Amino acid sequence: MATIELGRRQRNFRPVLNVLYALLAVGLIAGIFFAAPRFEWKKPLVKITPDVDTIGLGAIDIDVTEEGTGLKTLNATLTAGGSDVVLANEEFSQPVMQKKINVALSAKMTGLKEGPAVLRIKAQDRSLWNFFRGNQTLIEKHVTIDVSPPTIELIADDRYVNFGGVGVIVYKPSADTLNSGVKIGNYTFPGYKGQLKDTNQYLAFFAHPYNASESERAVLYATDKAGNTREMKLVYNLKEVKYKTSTIKLSDGFIENKVTPLVSDVGTRQKSIRERFISVNKRLRKENEDKIEAIGKKSADKMLWQGPFTQLSNSKVEANFADARTYVYNDETLDKAYHLGFDLSVTKQYPVEAANSGVVSFVGDLGIYGNTVMIDHGLGLMTLYSHLSSMDVKVGDSVKQEQIIGKTGETGFAGGDHLHFGVYLQGVAILPKEWWDKKWINDNVLPKLEGRSSESVIEEAKEARKGRRAARAKKPA
Repeated sequence: MATIELGRRQRNFRPVLNVLYALLAVGLIAGIFFAAPRFEWKKPLVKITPDVDTIGLGAIDIDVTEEGTGLKTLNATLTAGGSDVVLANEEFSQPVMQKKINVALSAKMTGLKEGPAVLRIKAQDRSLWNFFRGNQTLIEKHVTIDVSPPTIELIADDRYVNFGGVGVIVYKPSADTLNSGVKIGNYTFPGYKGQLKDTNQYLAFFAHPYNASESERAVLYATDKAGNTREMKLVYNLKEVKYKTSTIKLSDGFIENKVTPLVSDVGTRQKSIRERFISVNKRLRKENEDKIEAIGKKSADKMLWQGPFTQLSNSKVEANFADARTYVYNDETLDKAYHLGFDLSVTKQYPVEAANSGVVSFVGDLGIYGNTVMIDHGLGLMTLYSHLSSMDVKVGDSVKQEQIIGKTGETGFAGGDHLHFGVYLQGVAILPKEWWDKKWINDNVLPKLEGRSSESVIEEAKEARKGRRAARAKKPA
């Protein structure tokens, strides 16, 4: 009988191999998943402010934004005439997603001369892309170094300015001037071109604000596109204006009917009377004044008014501009504030007239001021009408002097029916009574429109009076 030989059974390694393949695949996917972000290829974004082709003594901002692995290095140099000046040279031990550097060029210009130069900014991230060298952004900007500030010629000025009031000047900056105007403290009042016969001359209204120091003086400035600035201190006598102080006693009815409804936060409404009052008188007032300032700075670049402004007909001034008010409740001082306008009293719901011609720039509720209309008169000048019971104009309407724009009321923080009337320059509250005064307009504003100083007008008037007296003296008896 033939013998049948049975072979040994072969082992099957396929399941093991499949498991190994699977593990390798998972490992590979996991490696890619975790390593891929390290190989990102987005370059850092670099922004230079101001983005100009001329560099001077003004500062520049270098703002770098990284969207991947974070910044590793940031370098900035300025090269001129074979000399390099390092503006920035930073290495980051930890990933940085955004870096902003302010470079004061005035402290970096030693050894450099005016003329052509190259500004180089290099930002490198921590990516492993590009053969582990990372992504790099290199900006080379050809610029001109200019450290000579513009020049200013003062054509006409004011020798007398009321404390809290307005001065008017005419000046002529050099052709390289980018922006100019008057500043005092934190306030800036731009000059306007194209208002005078000489198109190279500028007209600027400026305030010596009620809350500025008496020792401060306004400064005329001109800045070119390289950031170089020329300044000229204005010389004027500050005429004292005595502002009142007053104490306002608050009643329970005023707190409940006027203060509490203006508190927007539900939680604050449940707090003490002091906290509720401060929420309105300090925080809400600040929000409202910030809004007035923002609106006031969006003014037409031409005069929209003519002649003196008019006081609300048949009205009586009950509260003055810049009164320092102390608010008291049950003999406890709650807070203080300045009253930035005139309170004009008439009969209830009296028709309110526009003080001069202009364009309506705001209509609506304004917190402590209640229903409010603002009128832009151009060149930064604006009037404000508050606590109205009704408003009969809309934003963008052109209005004429003494046109009815609404009716008086007691909305907002008003304790009774009246008109709160304010005058603002570039959003800064100013003394209203100047603008009602025909003589002040004739002596301080109209001469400037002819490029003449108030002083020259006064001298001309004196000479004219002398001439008339001499003529009378020569007449035979």
